[in-house]
Amino acid sequence: MARIAWPLLFALVFALTRIPGLLPPNFSAAYAFAFCAGVFFRGALAWWLPLGTLALTDLALTAWYAFGLGYDVLSGPALLALGFNYVAYAALILLGRCFKPHSSLLTLLGGGLLGAILFYLITNTAAWWFNPFGHPEYTRTLQGWLRALTLGASGWPPTWEFFRNTLLSSSLFTALFSVAARLTAPAESPAEKEPLPAAQEPEESAEPEGGPQPA
Repeated sequence: MARIAWPLLFALVFALTRIPGLLPPNFSAAYAFAFCAGVFFRGALAWWLPLGTLALTDLALTAWYAFGLGYDVLSGPALLALGFNYVAYAALILLGRCFKPHSSLLTLLGGGLLGAILFYLITNTAAWWFNPFGHPEYTRTLQGWLRALTLGASGWPPTWEFFRNTLLSSSLFTALFSVAARLTAPAESPAEKEPLPAAQEPEESAEPEGGPQPA
């Protein structure tokens, strides 16, 4: 029971951080949660728990933005861009699988930062390519792509500020999730800690002194 209780607690904490307005734009626990799920969760749990939590919270957020604020987030390009978010989350989980739970905190922080950069590149490239809100600056040229990665669209904060928040939040939440995972991980039983006894070889029958005896 303990093996599933603490991942569910992490998922609940993460879901609460997605409440609109609670954190600054792009300051999210999502990147760290996906990365740390790959590091610390075992088997299929590393996939269905973070992706399922993200899907449920995305449904709630999409309803809020569409019907509460009137944003056109249900168009084809918007849904395609959202789909690439899940490609990025899956990449973060795969990245986390390359690390060990007992890796140093500094190593895990480096992995979390690498995941944040990967997420930023994938999602901003998708936003530039599909351009769901029709920003005229997002031309399908190298210049338009670089604009999407640095300055963003007119009337919005520059995307480099979002990138800064992505890096800061990934570092913070990767550290928090990693420390919490080690503190709350179920302890091994004594049977798991004790090494298995080495297999005993059958004793050889001793020959009589003086070598083989004549028949």
